[in-house]
Amino acid sequence: MEWGNGVSRRFLVGSDGLGYTITDTVVRAGTKSRLEYRNHFESCYCIAGRGEVIDMDGTSHPLTPGTLYSLDQHDAHFLVASQEEDLRLVCVFSPALRGDEVHILGGDEYSAY
Repeated sequence: MEWGNGVSRRFLVGSDGLGYTITDTVVRAGTKSRLEYRNHFESCYCIAGRGEVIDMDGTSHPLTPGTLYSLDQHDAHFLVASQEEDLRLVCVFSPALRGDEVHILGGDEYSAY
């Protein structure tokens, strides 16, 4: 699924009945995504590339292979991939995604689903 600034392979979506989704997500090099998951909690494990999560107070949390981050308060944030390489994450969403969600990026609002 093309999600806006990358590609997300989605596994175990809502119709599978397990209550969570796992994704293999690639964030394209040099992109910055303004995101907020209003209906889901999210945990992501970086398996390749570099980037950062920037929270709303401006604090940057570097992402490198082996780093896990969790958003447990429906936190608005920026997800940024380095200029040099794609960022690859394995993510878990709870409750499960439908599987066809896409982000609307580029506006002043945070893309949410």
